[in-house]
Amino acid sequence: MIILENLSKTFIKDGNRIEVLRGLNLEIKKGDSLAVVGVSGAGKSTLIHILGTLDHPTSGILSIGGHNVFEWHENKLSAFRNSTIGFVFQFNNLLPEFSALENTMMPALISGLGKKEAADKARRLLYEVGLDHRIKHKPGELSGGEQQRVSIARALVMEPEILLADEPTGNLDTETGKKIEDVLIKLNETKNITLIVVTHNKLLADRMSGRIGLRDGKIYDYQK
Repeated sequence: MIILENLSKTFIKDGNRIEVLRGLNLEIKKGDSLAVVGVSGAGKSTLIHILGTLDHPTSGILSIGGHNVFEWHENKLSAFRNSTIGFVFQFNNLLPEFSALENTMMPALISGLGKKEAADKARRLLYEVGLDHRIKHKPGELSGGEQQRVSIARALVMEPEILLADEPTGNLDTETGKKIEDVLIKLNETKNITLIVVTHNKLLADRMSGRIGLRDGKIYDYQK
């Protein structure tokens, strides 16, 4: 489903070339769960941003569902991203003035879905992640784990085929982080969503069906 061919990313800083990703080749099948591990600065977040089409590679190909997505104009790419890819980040970026339900609805409303249908979808997802009793609460009234569950529900409201999570348990204590891991893995297994997780958490990485490491901008084999 997702294929990287000789994919590279280079930044120019103070006149110097910084090669963050160097000729990556990778295939991720539909329904896989994949952990991307590595030290800070290894290029993990850059890779997840490119996989999510939020950033463009300097060279190489990203193919999703048989399409070389960076050949598309930005409007088509944006529409594809909104319908196909969900994002969960370490910092959940919930809007503080809106309830859990309203935050979860937001991507659907932006896409043009009617308010009632968006609310119904959001309510079902909040139930799935165990927050049906907290739908009217604003982020400031929720725990860190509950906020992250809202961000997961929000990422799923457009029924994406791919879920990208960048350090989803990074700001959480061990027990709460384990609950978020369980939610992500259950979604991968029950909805056949392709799950790609960037993490420093070895326990989370070991629960994925596949693991790769990044070092000096290149992929290496990561062992349990």
